[in-house]
Amino acid sequence: MGAAYRAADLVISRAGASSISEFCLIGKPVILVPSPNVAEDHQTKNAMALVNRQAAQFVSDAEAPQKLIPLALSTVKDDQILGQLSHNIKLMALRNSAETIANEVFALAEKQANKKR
Repeated sequence: MGAAYRAADLVISRAGASSISEFCLIGKPVILVPSPNVAEDHQTKNAMALVNRQAAQFVSDAEAPQKLIPLALSTVKDDQILGQLSHNIKLMALRNSAETIANEVFALAEKQANKKR
């Protein structure tokens, strides 16, 4: 996927948390089309977290047949929009997330161990 992302000017994707994390880290402009087939519509919530910060564009799954291609074509031709999306999505990246999670796990384990003493 790394080579595909590097070659792309614009990515069209579902809005799963792992994918969104990747887009934030690599700073790729993205149009998110959340899957309607997920629990509690969480992909729409994921997408809107970016859309509300002008870090991604959104097309609902139901509207995709009519709206996705025209939006993608107009976006990929507009360097200003691509630049804005790229800049804003990079601001949302958590670059040391694995370290942050590991530190939290260690802190919780230490807290638990202290309770047992």
